[in-house]
Amino acid sequence: MYKGIIFDFNGTLFFDSEKHLEAWREFSKRLRDHAFTDEEMRDYMFGRTNEDIIAYLIGRKPDSEIVEKLGKEKEAVYREMCRKDYKNTVLAPGAEKFLEYLKENNIPRTIATMSDKDNVDFYIEEFKLAKWFDIEKIVYADGTIPGKPAPDIYLKAAEAIGLKPEECIVVEDAVSGIEAAKRAGSGKIIAIASMESENLYKKIPAVSQIIKNFDEIDRNIFEIPCYKN
Repeated sequence: MYKGIIFDFNGTLFFDSEKHLEAWREFSKRLRDHAFTDEEMRDYMFGRTNEDIIAYLIGRKPDSEIVEKLGKEKEAVYREMCRKDYKNTVLAPGAEKFLEYLKENNIPRTIATMSDKDNVDFYIEEFKLAKWFDIEKIVYADGTIPGKPAPDIYLKAAEAIGLKPEECIVVEDAVSGIEAAKRAGSGKIIAIASMESENLYKKIPAVSQIIKNFDEIDRNIFEIPCYKN
C-alpha cells in the first residue's frame, strides 16, 4: 500500500500533448528549418525543460536570454491554443472523480511538472486546481530543478508532501518522466497512455500499470490516514 501520489501534469492530468507538439513543431521550423520528428518529440521534448529543448534544437547550450525569449513565445502560443479549444481544455478522463477520492480520504498528493510558472498559474486558474491541491506544494520548473530524466523533481515533490519517494505512486506519460520517477526510487509508477501506444510502456520494466482513464487506478492501493476527514 502507498501513502501518497504525485502527478505529472502535461499529458497526464491534462491531455495536451498535441498542443505542445504543434507549438514546438512551429518553433523547430523557425530555429532549424524543419519540424521535430515524432521520435525526437518523445526522446528530447516530453518531460524536458525549455532550455533542454532549445539546446537540442540549436545544437548548443543557449544563453538565458534566448531561453527566456523563445520559451515565452512558444508557451504564449500554447496557452492561446488551449483557450481557443476550450471544449478540450479539461482534466483527463476520470481525473476529477479520482482527485475527489484523494481529497475526501486526505491522501497526500501533489503535481510535479516541468512547466514554467506562467503555465502553472494558467493551469491553477483554468482547472481550479486549488480544489484538490495545496498550491504551495506544486513543484514546477523554477530554474533550479534539472529536467527529467533527472530524479530531482520527484524527490522534491515527495518531500513537499512529507513522504519518502518509495511511499509514493507516480503517474506519468513521458518516457523521460518515468525514468525520473524510477531514479527517484518511487514506490509504484503508473503510465497513462494519453498519446503514446500502450506497447511503448509495456517495454519499460519500471512501469507497474498502464491506464487510459483515472477510473482504472485501484483505490485499495492507498493507505488511508487515520486522520481522514
